[in-house]
Amino acid sequence: MAPDTTSDLTGTDDVTTLDEQPTLSVRNLDVRLTRDNGTVHAVRGVSLDVHPGEIVAMVGESGSGKSVLGLAVMGLLPHRSRPQVGGSVLLAGTDMVAAGDEARRRVRRRHVGAVFQDPMTSLDPTMTIGAQLAEVAPDRSERLRLLADVGVPDPESRLKAFPHQLSGGLRQRVMIALAVARKPSLIVADEPTTALDVTVQAQVLDLLLSLRDDIGCAVVFVTHDLGVAARISDRIVVMYRGGLVEQGTADEIFQRPRHPYTRRLLASRIDLDTPRDRPLTLGRPTGDEAEDVREEDVRPPRPRTATELAGGGRGRAVDATGVLTSGHAPPADRDLPDRWPEPVIGGDLAVRLCQAARVFRSGPPWARRELHALRGVDLDVAQGESVALVGESGCGKSTLLRIVAGLDKPTSGEVGVGGSTPQMVFQDAGSSLTPWLTIGEMLDERLALTAGRLTRAERRAAVADVLETVGLPAATADARGDQLSGGQRQRAAIARAVIVPPRVLLCDEPTSALDVSLAATVLDLLGRLRRELGMSILLVTHDLAAARIVADRIAVMRAGRIVEEGPTERICSTPAEEYTGALLDAVPGSRHRRLTPGAAAATGGAR
Repeated sequence: MAPDTTSDLTGTDDVTTLDEQPTLSVRNLDVRLTRDNGTVHAVRGVSLDVHPGEIVAMVGESGSGKSVLGLAVMGLLPHRSRPQVGGSVLLAGTDMVAAGDEARRRVRRRHVGAVFQDPMTSLDPTMTIGAQLAEVAPDRSERLRLLADVGVPDPESRLKAFPHQLSGGLRQRVMIALAVARKPSLIVADEPTTALDVTVQAQVLDLLLSLRDDIGCAVVFVTHDLGVAARISDRIVVMYRGGLVEQGTADEIFQRPRHPYTRRLLASRIDLDTPRDRPLTLGRPTGDEAEDVREEDVRPPRPRTATELAGGGRGRAVDATGVLTSGHAPPADRDLPDRWPEPVIGGDLAVRLCQAARVFRSGPPWARRELHALRGVDLDVAQGESVALVGESGCGKSTLLRIVAGLDKPTSGEVGVGGSTPQMVFQDAGSSLTPWLTIGEMLDERLALTAGRLTRAERRAAVADVLETVGLPAATADARGDQLSGGQRQRAAIARAVIVPPRVLLCDEPTSALDVSLAATVLDLLGRLRRELGMSILLVTHDLAAARIVADRIAVMRAGRIVEEGPTERICSTPAEEYTGALLDAVPGSRHRRLTPGAAAATGGAR
């Protein structure tokens, strides 16, 4: 949830030096938010100090209160939620809870930099990137340096671009440039690397570390990526149901977790060593864990077995209309399988691209500029196959996906899609959900083609069941997109895409906004739907661990071309291209060692 404006975070006042006391001191912070469907106790009695030069990472599942705490620290809780706030937040000598609006604005201008999860809600769509940077960096050379520092390619041309003309990753980098421009005393970063590929993510983390070293600023870093938290933080804070349940160094949290919820978060983490041949969801808590933490609060929905998906047992079954519907309750002692059945890959092609190219042109005829997003791409996806497209932001992955979806056309070449119209899950779920419709109404729209064969009760059951499958309660059907967290919005978008199973599912960063356990649930869901329903999946992701779990084959893209393609395990273990090795090296916690050019050439398989 981002505020409506960032203007008061980027003022022109000079930065003052804080005393060597805690930069941020939170005491007994309690936040309740009132929404249409009731009051949410978002933060429960949190106390926390962040010292100059310290980076504190806050981790926890979606809805645990991380983002609300960050907004409360800056005094930016949305008025429409009628916040009730108790306790104190001392920042630069000002209590951000008790102070008036003008006093809070002064603190934000002088001492705070903010990076929000969804940059499109923070960047002004009517202003160019250069005009927005000019508010914090009047000198043009400084604006160019800021963009270069956060990894924006061709900064000169980006100054003239509008936010909608940039990829999600580039928009996030611009937001980071705005946040660090005034060298603030405190940076509150809410999922700042969510939309970034692994190499740029590494650059951003290094940038924040460098900034901390240069000016001694404190950083509150909200993330669902435990690997990122371990890489950047001096201290990790674990939040659960609005409360702070555990904190410690990365070694203490990863090697000696004390709280059962922390242990479960760590168990659900996906990395390059996660086995591909078993479900990703967690087992039931036992012993003390069963007493200390309620399963329904932290455990993703139990995955359905092949039998249940085929119609036996409680879960999703496919009726004669092709709609996923509810089944019956399973036996209490039903066991989960050790692994899911292998996918059936047919001889027919679901997607074919032949020398597909896309050129974007802008400017007047006498000063025409061209951006070659795709350069002669060849790619086949067999029926039932899953293929992942990986590469840095701006390499053409999302453009390729939009062309396959029919949302754009190639400048040249051929694109063919077999069967029904593909369904797409977009990277920015908040912008893809219709703001004036409830989630239930949007899902019901997808059932319109079969409405004549489904009763109202059957449609309601299908809506409730698909919400449960993606980890949302049935009550979510009555909420609008702006009433959900980022992770909840992404799950609602996935539910809309699969409530009527398509032949081809296109996913543009489907887990980028999700915490570790929900990401595991979604990846498991995609794998099971693909296996049981025979769907093909074309997945765009910067998360190589996610690509390794979902895909049979990985295609590595760079500058509009596929530079390497092959079976998933071969790409992840012995990449033929040095560029692919660099992507693997940049994964937080990766034990991959980059191949030398000679060794890479010996493996073969480059394209």
